[in-house]
Amino acid sequence: MSAPAPARTVLVTGAAKRLGREIALALAKDGWQVAVHYRDSLEDATKTVADCVGLSGASAAFRANLTSEAAVRSLLPKVIQQFGRVDAVVNSASTFEHDTSSSFSFAAMDKHLRSNTGAAIILAQALHAHVLLRDGSASAQARRPLGVVVNLLDQKLWNQNPDFFSYTLSKAALEAANTMLAMALSPHVRVVGVAPGLTLTSHMLSQKKFEALHQLSPLGRSSTPADVAATVKFAIDNQSITGTTVLVDGGQHLMKFERDFSLL
Repeated sequence: MSAPAPARTVLVTGAAKRLGREIALALAKDGWQVAVHYRDSLEDATKTVADCVGLSGASAAFRANLTSEAAVRSLLPKVIQQFGRVDAVVNSASTFEHDTSSSFSFAAMDKHLRSNTGAAIILAQALHAHVLLRDGSASAQARRPLGVVVNLLDQKLWNQNPDFFSYTLSKAALEAANTMLAMALSPHVRVVGVAPGLTLTSHMLSQKKFEALHQLSPLGRSSTPADVAATVKFAIDNQSITGTTVLVDGGQHLMKFERDFSLL
């Protein structure tokens, strides 16, 4: 009788709240051990961990400032030390601050590129090294990926407007990195993008305005947190997908918006 397969572990960045939390809970419900990354929201992260434990039996919180390269490089080793292995990384955390071509600065660009692009690349690099060390010979035999990285992107990349200039640049760079990483890390690690549309409201939108904007799509609704979480799970589970992005937005990328949703 063969030994039972080890429990799968996923690191979800920005999992303390909002969309990252929904992704963490969906994966915990599917039996994953969940490493909950957070930056400052310890109380929210603690609640996400408790809810994940109730679903899968194993979860822990890990603090890291994703603008710090040293902090990012130390993150995955801490998760491995806690759980023994990592099988997937979901890069959900994002810096999302408003600027335009007029207010653009090196500082704004650097802040967004560090947390939204650089951190995701370093975590993919770390997962690849971990998989090679752990399963290198098994990968050579099976000829299939043994790890997966899912990067949260944005439908804005396929429907550009000039708002949130540095944020959009950072996500465009990450989308390009998806392609390069998928090539560089194969056959050991797959890299997949998931690009939501308007999914959650914010302090910049009233609930009434959010509901009206959410309906602006060919399907009459944009993405929900459950839609995005289900797509992340699909990307993780489907062994044939790499180097591409799944848009989950009700078709909002097919419509032209002159401004960002929050400024319409």
